[in-house]
Amino acid sequence: MFTKHQKNSASISKLHDSAKQFQCNSILSLFEQNSKRFEQSSLTACNIFLDYSKQNIDGDVINSLVSWADDIKLSNAITDMFSGAKINHTEGRAVLHSILRAPQSKQIEVLGEQVANEIVNANQQMRELCSQLHKGEYLGCTGKAIHDVVAIGIGGSYYGAKVAQESLKPFHQQSVKVHYLANIDGSAVAEKLALLNPETTLIVIISKTFSTQETLLNAQSAKNWLTSYLSNYDISDHFVAVSSNIIKAKEFGVKECNILPMWDWVGGRFSLWSAVGLPLAIAIGYENFEQMRAGAYQMDEHFQQAPFAENMPVLMALIGIWNSSFLGYNSLAVLPYDHSLRAFPGYLQQVDMESNGKRVNHQGNEVELTTAPIVFGQEGTNGQHAFMQLMHQSNEIIPADFIVSLTSNSDYHHHHTMLVANCFAQSEALMVGKTLEQAKAELTEQGLSVQDVERLAPHKVMPGNSPSNTIVFEHLTPKVLGAFLALYEHKIFVQGVMWELNSFDQWGVELGKQLGTSILAVMGGESNDALSTSTQGLIAKYLDKRK
Repeated sequence: MFTKHQKNSASISKLHDSAKQFQCNSILSLFEQNSKRFEQSSLTACNIFLDYSKQNIDGDVINSLVSWADDIKLSNAITDMFSGAKINHTEGRAVLHSILRAPQSKQIEVLGEQVANEIVNANQQMRELCSQLHKGEYLGCTGKAIHDVVAIGIGGSYYGAKVAQESLKPFHQQSVKVHYLANIDGSAVAEKLALLNPETTLIVIISKTFSTQETLLNAQSAKNWLTSYLSNYDISDHFVAVSSNIIKAKEFGVKECNILPMWDWVGGRFSLWSAVGLPLAIAIGYENFEQMRAGAYQMDEHFQQAPFAENMPVLMALIGIWNSSFLGYNSLAVLPYDHSLRAFPGYLQQVDMESNGKRVNHQGNEVELTTAPIVFGQEGTNGQHAFMQLMHQSNEIIPADFIVSLTSNSDYHHHHTMLVANCFAQSEALMVGKTLEQAKAELTEQGLSVQDVERLAPHKVMPGNSPSNTIVFEHLTPKVLGAFLALYEHKIFVQGVMWELNSFDQWGVELGKQLGTSILAVMGGESNDALSTSTQGLIAKYLDKRK
């Protein structure tokens, strides 16, 4: 009888054996062997279509991956997350961002009536604030209506809302403009504040502990800016906070009635669905924000109910593991052929690499497989004229997620047709490549001499065989975007389960924060011999310049 670890080892060993064959395999040959490969290697869920037929994988490998998922009790892990088990074991926390988009009856079942009521109250507070702002009823200290909102946060307290806001520009309401400030660089602060009128600006400070250095410094600078213009007024109405630390928020100058809650069972990079999404709700309207939650809940239901072989997040996760852990492809290019999704690759860098960029398992031992890929990307077609050259002609094989909408949000329909054509062409080109013989034939047909053909042909060869997914929407609505974001959340969770690591802590981020505090102290006059001579020298160079 196998133990769990022995079962996992047997599954992993089998997949390593399969990978040796597939590293020499042609993706094109998989199409030649099966005329129905596209139909059999694609699925639809929550108004999202996934084509994974251009992956270097077949049904037998998928079955092996699903068997491994069964051995490792993935279904139990999914149940544990949605039921509120403390799966973030290093911090002793549940991971329940998904409950924020569930019906109230489910919230009561999982959290109890008291906490469920807290969620209802927070949602009502968000709804009322959005309504007041949109109707011009929320007034600043001089009696003028608020026209601009600045959301100050960083990481998960910033990225999700900003990406969603950019993605849903056609759904923006017109009465209030929402801006974001995350970068601690003073130039970014000055640039943002220069656009605004202090009398008609509301500052939303987003920090769970109300102690994040970057957020507090930016918030203090915004407060100083308001005070410098409105020194004779009570400016407390110009602040809203989203935080679990009510005391510190009040000490900063936020009225208690303007403090919205955060919970320790909602991780920062998954917190868009909470009051952290307030700036987004203001930008697109609370009803559209609720539609986003509804789309995410649809994907939650699909994720919990669909068999693994027909489960979009699970399939994307398993294929990603096949690419990174077995075929040795250590990067993932995220390529949205949609201008509104141009910030999505950066968002996914945080959600994926901050979650699964780990090297030890739950027991603190080295994970035997390569974990999270290096995520990068850019909107199409700009990426085609930049890093995709490397994807086509280097020795690196880089899997890609192509993302495209069948309909455009603009009236330039011919532009959209060309955009979609480029998306489909790039995934095809990465797969088929161009052989030396094809390059020679092309150059010969162009009338070049034999010598020039021999000289130029090697430079036009492209190895091909680069795997990709293509993710297609009919139209990018709030509901579809919600499902899309939840799709990647669940994909990342599944990969963490399969690699047996904790996707929900972030000790690497914490180390940087600790050292940042130490170095600030040295800049203030303290000594710290534990710092390297390099860092001490750099600090001295900065302080000399300041003098």
